[in-house]
Amino acid sequence: MSIIALVLVGLVALLHLYILVLEMFLWEKAPGRGLSGFDPEMARATAPLAANQGLYNGFLAAGLVWGLVAADPTGFRVRIFFLSCVLVAGVYGGLTANRRILVAQALPGAVALAAVLVAG
Repeated sequence: MSIIALVLVGLVALLHLYILVLEMFLWEKAPGRGLSGFDPEMARATAPLAANQGLYNGFLAAGLVWGLVAADPTGFRVRIFFLSCVLVAGVYGGLTANRRILVAQALPGAVALAAVLVAG
């Protein structure tokens, strides 16, 4: 696999680890409230939901890391699967929750997926 594809997959994994931290641990603090736009009361009320979302982002990151360390052809298949999951989650979130998710999650996932497919 090309270095560019490896770097892009790694960056998407790091992005999802960052989202995990924001949603699971910083949701009620300034960084998490900045992400959600919620006031402290709403952030407190939605913290369990955000933590659940953060956990799922952690699973995406773990899968991407697995895809990076696993030997091909398994690694290639795992990268394709988890990048596809990132893309679907980003499109769904962008259409149902906030359009920014299309740029913040779906676009990086799509670019990394394209790089992995081209590097094949």
